[in-house]
Amino acid sequence: MNGIEARGLTCRRGFATLFRDVAFRVADGECLAVRGPNGSGKTTLLRCAAGLTRADAGEVTRSGALLYAGHLPGIKDDLTAEENLRGALALRGCPASADAIREALGEAGLGKRRMLPARRLSAGQRRRIGLARLMLDPAPLWILDEPLTALDDEGCALFSRLAGAHLDRGGVMLAATHHDLAAARTRELRLA
Repeated sequence: MNGIEARGLTCRRGFATLFRDVAFRVADGECLAVRGPNGSGKTTLLRCAAGLTRADAGEVTRSGALLYAGHLPGIKDDLTAEENLRGALALRGCPASADAIREALGEAGLGKRRMLPARRLSAGQRRRIGLARLMLDPAPLWILDEPLTALDDEGCALFSRLAGAHLDRGGVMLAATHHDLAAARTRELRLA
């Protein structure tokens, strides 16, 4: 079984309490969308869930390998789309063949741009490198911060297909978003 569970999470920044006593459980085949206005703590909550930020109170338990993608695309400007994807996968210990990388970038709409330095790609094209990563990384637990940012309608549709296939395989997804994820089995957690 894969999943993530949070109990009594509280996080403060200075004198401000971002959230208090947050609890949730996301199991195989489920998606939880964290919603709320800017500054409500969505990113902080995801970072706590991923183990990247310590909460002031509460605990998080995870089972299954974790893929975390922050709200910035995490792309190196001097590397090509292909090199960025290969490097991201290698850092996670899941190398892919050159053919698999080319195929994923092609499916993500970057086939003709795979050898361009990332600095020459648009924001949406840079995001599509992340979509290709979702195709090749076998992690069952996805924690994604604003995965639809800068994507056009076609990119959003591709993300929806990838998310649906991930959930159909029993994967788990926790995502902070201002957009409708259009994924079946999505519940919402609202932060004030």
